[in-house]
Amino acid sequence: MHVRVNQTILELMLGDITDLDADAVVNAANATLQMGGGVAGAIRQKGGPRIQEECNQIGGTYVGGAVMTTGGSLKARHVIHAVGPRQGDEHADEKLKEATLNSLKLADKHGLKSIAFPAISTGVFGFPKDRCATIMLSTTIAYLEGPAKLQKVIYCLYDQNTLDIFKETLHTLTSKRTNL
Repeated sequence: MHVRVNQTILELMLGDITDLDADAVVNAANATLQMGGGVAGAIRQKGGPRIQEECNQIGGTYVGGAVMTTGGSLKARHVIHAVGPRQGDEHADEKLKEATLNSLKLADKHGLKSIAFPAISTGVFGFPKDRCATIMLSTTIAYLEGPAKLQKVIYCLYDQNTLDIFKETLHTLTSKRTNL
């Protein structure tokens, strides 16, 4: 499923984010940038030790923040490490919005044309998938309605249930807007 927002294609797909050939894939990171399990572990495994070494040099970032490394051995040329909130964190919704927005801004700042997101914070951080979809997709659409230079934003979701939630949310959000 995809829609166009201004000049950018916003696409939802089922798959493994580590297999995508994009300018950047987003890692659902923790604040210390230690790549353990989930999306981070898969990126570390396929991308090799260079990504973790670069994360160690950066040292960390705040919840809601995003930093960038190379993609190591991945097809993606860069990894944007976005730190989402844990379910129950104070201001969790705002922090997820910031992590999404800061990832998009970082990609644009570096002249990237494509970026792929997972469902940030929905794994071990326990964030509800429906709230995640609403926050991330509405933030992305609002950003793309501005002067964004990105050509493609992908939400690469690992299981059918999550993809279905994101599809329903995208349909709801885009049916309310007239400029898509």
